[in-house]
Amino acid sequence: MNKIEHIGIAVNSVKQAGTVYEKLLGTSVYKIEEVASEGVKTAFLQSGPNKIELLEATSADSPIAKFIEKHGEGMHHIAFEVTDIKAEMARLKAEGFILLNEEPKQGADNKLVCFVHPKGTNGVLIELCQSVNK
Repeated sequence: MNKIEHIGIAVNSVKQAGTVYEKLLGTSVYKIEEVASEGVKTAFLQSGPNKIELLEATSADSPIAKFIEKHGEGMHHIAFEVTDIKAEMARLKAEGFILLNEEPKQGADNKLVCFVHPKGTNGVLIELCQSVNK
């Protein structure tokens, strides 16, 4: 794993939370996009080398809606940048971690993603992110 790519925060509204985080970080939301396959709308902010991803559910049965229903708004995941997501998935699987998807899938911000089950990571959902060449 190369570095922390971003920290994901589950919110009821990316518009409302975006305003809060713009004030907090002194920067603007630079990108809003919907990932229909995950039932989520995302908004990204950058502060120095650090990125925050705000996640709003777009359907009642999306993972973010379920998370907020169970835990309320708050930190959802930590994402790590990887160079070769398939190799990293194989390495983690060999180490005994449980992956939530068997193949990388298209995520927000032009990334291939895979999630690692929080039961094996002390309660923290981990996302692997590999940039997709345009």
